[in-house]
Amino acid sequence: MGKRHLSEEDIKARYITPAITNAGWDIKKQVRLEYAFTAGRIILRGNVTARGKKKRADYVLFYKSNFPLAIIEAKDNNHSVGAGLQQAIEYAQSLDVSYVYASNGDAFVEQNLITGEVKELTLEEFPSPEELYQRYLADKNINKDEEKVILEPYYYVPNYKTPRYYQMVAVNRTVDAVAKGQDRVLLVSATGTGKTFMTFQIIYRLWKSGLKKRILFLADRNVLVDQTISGDFKPFSGKMTKVQNKNLDSSYEIYLALYQQLTGEDGEETFRQFQPNFFDLIVIDECHRGSAKQESAWRKVLDYFSSATHVGCTATPIETKEASSFTYFGEPIYEYSLKQGINDGFLAPYKVVRIGLDKDLEGYRPEAGKVDKYGYQIEDREYNVKDFDRSIVIDDRTRVVASKITEFLKKTDRFSKTIVFCVDIEHAERMRQALINQNKDLYAENPKYIMRITGDNDEGKAQLEHFIDEESPYPVIAVTSKLMTTGVDAKMCKLIVLENNINSMTEFKQIIGRGTRLLEEYGKTYFTIMDFRSSSRLFADPTFDGKPEVVIDIDGDDPVDEPKACGGNEDYDPSDGNDNVNELGGDYVTGGNDGFDDDGEDKPRKYYIGDVTVKVLSERVQYVDKDGKLITESLIDYTKKNILEQYAALDDFLKTWTAAEKKQAIIDELQDSGVLLDAVREELGKTELDDFDLICHLAYDKPPLTKKERAENVKKRHYLYKYSDVAQQVIEALLDKYANDGIREIEDTKVLQLKEFAQIGSPMKIVKAFGGKAAYVQAVRELENEIYYA
Repeated sequence: MGKRHLSEEDIKARYITPAITNAGWDIKKQVRLEYAFTAGRIILRGNVTARGKKKRADYVLFYKSNFPLAIIEAKDNNHSVGAGLQQAIEYAQSLDVSYVYASNGDAFVEQNLITGEVKELTLEEFPSPEELYQRYLADKNINKDEEKVILEPYYYVPNYKTPRYYQMVAVNRTVDAVAKGQDRVLLVSATGTGKTFMTFQIIYRLWKSGLKKRILFLADRNVLVDQTISGDFKPFSGKMTKVQNKNLDSSYEIYLALYQQLTGEDGEETFRQFQPNFFDLIVIDECHRGSAKQESAWRKVLDYFSSATHVGCTATPIETKEASSFTYFGEPIYEYSLKQGINDGFLAPYKVVRIGLDKDLEGYRPEAGKVDKYGYQIEDREYNVKDFDRSIVIDDRTRVVASKITEFLKKTDRFSKTIVFCVDIEHAERMRQALINQNKDLYAENPKYIMRITGDNDEGKAQLEHFIDEESPYPVIAVTSKLMTTGVDAKMCKLIVLENNINSMTEFKQIIGRGTRLLEEYGKTYFTIMDFRSSSRLFADPTFDGKPEVVIDIDGDDPVDEPKACGGNEDYDPSDGNDNVNELGGDYVTGGNDGFDDDGEDKPRKYYIGDVTVKVLSERVQYVDKDGKLITESLIDYTKKNILEQYAALDDFLKTWTAAEKKQAIIDELQDSGVLLDAVREELGKTELDDFDLICHLAYDKPPLTKKERAENVKKRHYLYKYSDVAQQVIEALLDKYANDGIREIEDTKVLQLKEFAQIGSPMKIVKAFGGKAAYVQAVRELENEIYYA
C-alpha cells in the first residue's frame, strides 16, 4: 500500500515517530503525543453545559520536563510537506515554543520562530535534543549562569499538580527574565488561573538554583498570606516564616508578610530592622493595589529594598493618574486574560441577569415636605440608583432585591454559594436582614445560612474560611461590601449579586473573578451574575479584556439593550488594621439619632423611607457569543443562526447527515460552534424529538416526527424482514433503543453489552449473526438511513 493510501495516524507511526526516535528523542520522557494543552471551552446554553474540543498538538518535544522545545504537526501524504506548519506556529505561540515542524511522511519543513528561517529537512536530518538545545542557547544568547537557572526543574513530588500550559509559559518567562538580570517584572493572569501556584514555582526555581537566596512575599490581607502558607507554599515548610508583630527573625529564607506589619503604625518603619540588601527577590501579590501608587506608604517598603528583584502579580493591572502598574514594573512579561481562560476551558463561563427596578430606572423624587422614618425632612431633588443606599434608603427596594435573589435560588439551588456585594457595611446588614425574612425556613435550620462578612464584624469574618471551603455547606449567602472583592478563593461561588455602584474597572474585574473558578467535581461548571445596578455595562468597556461567556433565555418581548461603554478609574487602598481592608462608605448608621453629616447640620447621612413601593420593571438579559460579541437573540434564534452558518440549505444538511459514518460527529461539530441541542429541547419542551428532527424543525421549518414515530415507520415498512433470526431481534432491539434514547446510543458497539441485548446473545454472537463486525457496523448505518428515510 502506497503512502497516499495511509491515514495520518499511519504516517505518524511509520515515518514521523521513527524519524524522531532515530534522532535521539526519548519517546517516553521527551515526546508527548496528541498533547492536549487546553481543557476545551465550556459551552453554556440555558442551564446546560458541554465541553468543546481541546487543542491538541500532534507532537511536543521537551528538552527537560519544564522546557518544551519543538512542535510537530503531521498530515497524511495527500497534503504537502509543509501543510501543517501554520497550525504548528499557532500552537507554538500559545506554548512559547521556538521551533516548529510539519511533515507528511516524506520530509520535514522546519521554521525557527526566533530567527524566522524556514528550511526543508529529510527524515534523517531531524535534529537531536542536544543539537536543537544548543541552537536555542545560541539563538537566545543565553550564557552559562542563565542556563543553570533556566534548566532548574519545577518542584514536583508524586501526585503533585503539574503546570498548565499558560502557567508553564508564565513561570518560564519570569524565571528567564530574572536570570537575564531584569529587576522589575509584571505578571498578569486572570483570577482563578492559579497565580499563587505560579508564584510558588517561580520562587522555588530561583531559590533552588541559588540565584535568589532570601525572598519576601508581600500581600495586603491576612487571608492571602494564610491561604498561601497552608496551600501552594507548603513545600517551603521549615524554610518559611510569616512576619508577625515587630520582631523580624533573620534565620529564614522565605518570608511572607503584610505591608501593614512592615510599615508599622505611627510612622514606625519595622522593615528597617533588615538591611536594604537583605532580600534578593520580592514578589508582590495583588500588586495593582497600594504598591502601585507612588505616594503610598507601602511603596516605601519596595523603595527600601530597591536592590532586590521585584516581581508583581495581578489579575488587574491599574493605570490611572494616581497609580500605575506599568510605570513601576514595565510591560507585562506575560498576560493570560479572563477571555483566554474561558475559551481554553480553565475558567467558568457565566450568565448575566440584569434586573431593572422602577425607582432605579425612573428616579424618585419625594413630595414637598416629606419626612423620613426618623422625622428628617428629605431634601427635595430627584434620587437615582447612585443615591440609593448611599444617601437615601427605600426599605421596599431592599425587600424586592432580597426577594429576587431568593426567587432565583429557589428556581436553581438554594444551597448555591452566593456573594451579595452591597454599597457599604450598613447596607450589607440591612440586606442580611431582608434575606433572612425571605428565607426564614433555612435560616431557622441554621443561622449560618446567611452571614454578613464585612471588615467590622468578627462573627462574619470567622465564617469566611468556611464559606470558601468547598466541603463546608455553610454559610451559603455571604453579604459584604468590600471585604470579599479580591483575594478570596471562593471556588464554589455560583451566584454573584451586584447591589453596589461600580465605577472602577479594576474592582469590577476583581468582583467577577470571585466566581470564575471551576469545580466540576462538585458540579460547578458556570456561575450567574445578577445585576441590580447596571454595573454589567462595564462588560462593554474596551478595557474589559476578557468578555464574558454569558447566556440566558429571554422571556417576553422586551428587547435587550446593548450596554453602553463606561470607563472609570476609581480604586481603593485597603490599608487598615485587622482585616487590612478599607471598606468604603463603611459608616455604620442604624437609625436617625446619630447620623448627622460632618458639618454638624441637622441632616442625616442617609434618609430612610418606609412607605414607598418598588416594583420590578424588567428582567433584561444579555449573552455573548463565542467571539465575545454581545448579541440579543433568544436561545432559539441563536441556535438557528449557528446551524444555518454550517448548513445553509436543508439539502446540505441532509447530504452530510446521510453520508456521515456516525451522526453524533455532526452533533459534536455543531456543539463546538455553540449549539447545545439539549438546551433547546429543554426550552421548547420537545424531549420526544431527536437531534435530526430538532435541527430540521428549528432551522428549516420541517414538521418533526418523534423518535417513536420514526421507529414505528421503519417497522411498518417491514424493514426488519430483510434479516432473519438473531439479526432481526437485534435490529428490533436497536430500534426500540433509538425510540427511547436517541441515535447516539445505537452508534456505539458498547450498546450490545446492555441487558436488552444480553437476552439475545453475547456481543460476539450478535456480531457473528451479521457476518462479522464490519457487516454489523454497515447494518447499523443502513438502519440509521432507514430511520431518517422520510
